Amino acid sequence: MENSISIIIPTYKEAQNLPDLIESIDSVMRSTTRVYEVLIVDDDSRDGSDKIIADFSARGYPVRMILRANERGLSSAVVRGFLEAKGDILICMDADLSHPPEALPRLIQAIESPGVDFGIASRYITGGGTDEKWGFFRWLNSKGATLLARPLTKVKDPMSGFFGLLKSTFNRRDPLNPIGYKIGLELLIKCRCKNIREIPIHFTDRRFGQSKLNLKEQLNYLKHIKRLADYKFGLVSRFFQFCAVGGTGMVVDLCFYSLFLFWTMPIPIARALAIIVAMTWNFNINRRLTFSHSRYGNIFTQYLRFSSSCAAGALISWLVAMSLAKSPFFSQHLLLAAVMGIMAGTGFNFLLSFKWVFSIKGQNEKVN
Repeated sequence: MENSISIIIPTYKEAQNLPDLIESIDSVMRSTTRVYEVLIVDDDSRDGSDKIIADFSARGYPVRMILRANERGLSSAVVRGFLEAKGDILICMDADLSHPPEALPRLIQAIESPGVDFGIASRYITGGGTDEKWGFFRWLNSKGATLLARPLTKVKDPMSGFFGLLKSTFNRRDPLNPIGYKIGLELLIKCRCKNIREIPIHFTDRRFGQSKLNLKEQLNYLKHIKRLADYKFGLVSRFFQFCAVGGTGMVVDLCFYSLFLFWTMPIPIARALAIIVAMTWNFNINRRLTFSHSRYGNIFTQYLRFSSSCAAGALISWLVAMSLAKSPFFSQHLLLAAVMGIMAGTGFNFLLSFKWVFSIKGQNEKVN
């Protein structure tokens, strides 16, 4: 018996595109003789989308709408559709006609191939492409986003919104925490997909309406990448973030030190103030980024603990450097001894930050 298909389409003010999209999907799917359904998950568009879907349903098309009155966001809309879908294979595609319905049979075939966990309709493999109207900056934005996802997966087009997987694969997911518009990447990681099959498509520009991609969604994507990196790499991810924040803190330190000296402050006071400013900078960035789960904790307690942690890290750094400097080798390589001390101090500071300063459990919001 052939697998049944559920095609999930998240929408917000896409009424002009829906009739052509539903007709095209129906034409393609009827030629396959597959049992299928189309689920439109709409974020309360109030543009007549509900009437369009009701009309198609009344005419016998296997389409229905899930109307979300109090929720927003493409990723959570797709998850809602996947949860309510009845098909054996779950497929997500955009409503703006940029994803060709003609590719559905090839995508289904790829998903059903032995051992395949995840199927992607890709713009960036041989045979795929994008519309000439895209322009250089849109292409650059897409390539940049793909590059940021490279540590998480080696697929050519992890940003694709046209993808699918077996319902059984979706059901083995770890808790989801969707944000922004790239739910495919989250599912690929949290459903623990190892064997991914990509098929080529030509991505065209939308016919009607406006793109939902804006600065807010781009920032959400960065948050999403951070969350997935923390999920996949755990402490290693947080340690690299901690070190990166420390690097920015060094720049802040030097800038303010130079500024204070320019204001003719006494050197000891200028140095002390610059260190305090840099430490406060590191605290705030780590609280909001590296250990974002703890941002609802008591900020004053956390700041005092972070200050103590920094002092302890500095002491460890000094002790290690001084101890190594007494050895015959390091006595001739004092800078290397200092580097070893910095590494030890940073590692100690990170462990204290993780286990003591920002240790608040149960703050992660998870969506199953």
